[in-house]
Amino acid sequence: MIIDGKVMANTVLARAKTRAQKLPHPPRVLAIVANETTATKSYLSIKSKRATDAGCILETLTFGPDSTTEDLRLAVRTADADAVIVQLPLGEHMDAPIICDAIPLEKDVDVLSSAARVSFGMMDLRNPSLLPPVVGAVKTILEFGDVAVTGKRAVIIGAGFLVGAPVAVWLRQQGAEVEIVTLESGSISILKEADIIVSGAGSPHFIKPEMIKEGVVLIDAGTSELGGTLAGDADPACADKCSLFTPVPGGVGPLAVACLFNNVVTSRSAW
Repeated sequence: MIIDGKVMANTVLARAKTRAQKLPHPPRVLAIVANETTATKSYLSIKSKRATDAGCILETLTFGPDSTTEDLRLAVRTADADAVIVQLPLGEHMDAPIICDAIPLEKDVDVLSSAARVSFGMMDLRNPSLLPPVVGAVKTILEFGDVAVTGKRAVIIGAGFLVGAPVAVWLRQQGAEVEIVTLESGSISILKEADIIVSGAGSPHFIKPEMIKEGVVLIDAGTSELGGTLAGDADPACADKCSLFTPVPGGVGPLAVACLFNNVVTSRSAW
């Protein structure tokens, strides 16, 4: 089954909007931007539309190339908004962890700060339903496919803090046997034994059909460019062997954005 992330995202956004309309005012989200590129502008345009679909308002605060880590840290810490997101990547001279750690826990809907990640990793009961957006997307996809995670062998490709690390934490919490590998580790042959694969390597089409077993769940959260177009980590031909397969584009990406704004509404509802 090939997952249509756009259709699933629309469902998540519609439910979020229904809840948002019950709040005293539409949740306001401030996006901090310090690396304004064509790609960044595109991402923010998409997020602005999806914010509206979720009953939220997205505002942008853009910093110039001469801005410092401290400039952004103060802006994040003092932001007058219901939620704050830091649009990554930042400028090369900026310290992203310091900036993200300045996001107040109750406003960190992207789960980027150290405090939010500790809360998520421990399943903190103060905010039990706030998942990193990519984790929320993975959870939604697995639930849609009626995939039982407990006892399954899951292989995560890439240990990044946006995909690999948080997805591995969540799958372990659900009872899966999880192994994280990287392209550099040379352990990719283990994919043949995986029941669930989640990839966030950013290497176009390196996963080939002969590398995976029949019936595997393959969730592709990697994005890169191939021939001027957006490509995922998995060769599209892999879909024929998978019980669930997410294409790029149109799979995890739109669903993760929807889960981000679902987090905004959930966080605001908890106040």
